[in-house]
Amino acid sequence: MLPVLRSQRGTLFFSFEPCRRARRGLLLLPVVMAWLFCAGRAQGQIRQPSHKAAQTLPSAPLGASLSGTVMDTESDVIPGATVTLTGPEGKKTATSNEEGGFAFNDLKPGGPYHLRVECQDCIPWTSEAITLQPGQFMLRNDIRIRLSGGTVSVVVTPKTQLQLATEQVHEQEHQRVLGVIPNFYVSYDPQAAPLTAGLKYKLALRTAMDPVTVAGALFIGGIDQAAGTPSYGGGVEGDAKRVGSEYASGFVDVMAGGAVLPALLHQDPRYFYKGTGTRGQRLRYAISRAFLCRGDNGKTQINFSSMGGDLAAGGVQDLYYPSDDRGAAPVFEGFAVSTAGHITVDILQEFFLNKLTKRGHAKAK
Repeated sequence: MLPVLRSQRGTLFFSFEPCRRARRGLLLLPVVMAWLFCAGRAQGQIRQPSHKAAQTLPSAPLGASLSGTVMDTESDVIPGATVTLTGPEGKKTATSNEEGGFAFNDLKPGGPYHLRVECQDCIPWTSEAITLQPGQFMLRNDIRIRLSGGTVSVVVTPKTQLQLATEQVHEQEHQRVLGVIPNFYVSYDPQAAPLTAGLKYKLALRTAMDPVTVAGALFIGGIDQAAGTPSYGGGVEGDAKRVGSEYASGFVDVMAGGAVLPALLHQDPRYFYKGTGTRGQRLRYAISRAFLCRGDNGKTQINFSSMGGDLAAGGVQDLYYPSDDRGAAPVFEGFAVSTAGHITVDILQEFFLNKLTKRGHAKAK
């Protein structure tokens, strides 16, 4: 069997290719990278004083993040501004990047925190008291600096749900594991605004057309060509059919499970990072996300969107597979393995990929 790479919900993962039919992912590509990254730490955790003692140790509070964009009153970004965060752990500073962005990570939950923004020829801006929840990823895009004159240094306007959701999707589109692999379908903000139908389609199209997704289809097509499966024949024509088949099935999976069905069923296709509670609670939560999801109303629902997307992708692919490779059994076999792939992805999201995901903000000093 040959290892095969394909894309699903914005994350690349491995599957195994029997001689006739490509199975859907058992292990993620990020598994390898996360495992290498964490191997040294994992070895140190093998020896525990006792099983009972390990169960009674309380888990440490999960750090929070605070980021934002510095702009003037005309909504033009201000690079090079000095951002100071004062809180329980003293003062931290960051400098806004070329897009006006800044970020403070691994903050102690609680507060109060205060932001102060200063720049040349600007009137300093100071925030109200901020309280952070464990694991919260707070985004502040309400910072408006008056460049000269006047006595008012901040304009705070209430944001609509659409504005908040649009900003959050923009942030998610910059999330990449190790700065390369798309990780768009994860929200690190437990109070994230629900997505509109338009934003669900936007996020799905962004994922399906990402260069890494296209590169994954080309890679799989080459592996399938070497393995001679499915039976499309050889040469350039056979290779093109295999690449097209893989990309088309991935496209259907992302669009059906990430946009069409979530829009129709009013479900949120994202994985909401938990980050709090015991390891057992977090593990059960991650496993359950293959079958449960958050509705646009904020309530937990059966995840018909994801399961339906997997079935749709398998069914569509079966239509244009050669007759020798078709059948209901391979479709449902692929669905079962896809479900196992989702569970693996979500466990990695909960315990590993948060540490490896880059979000594109300036780092605190």
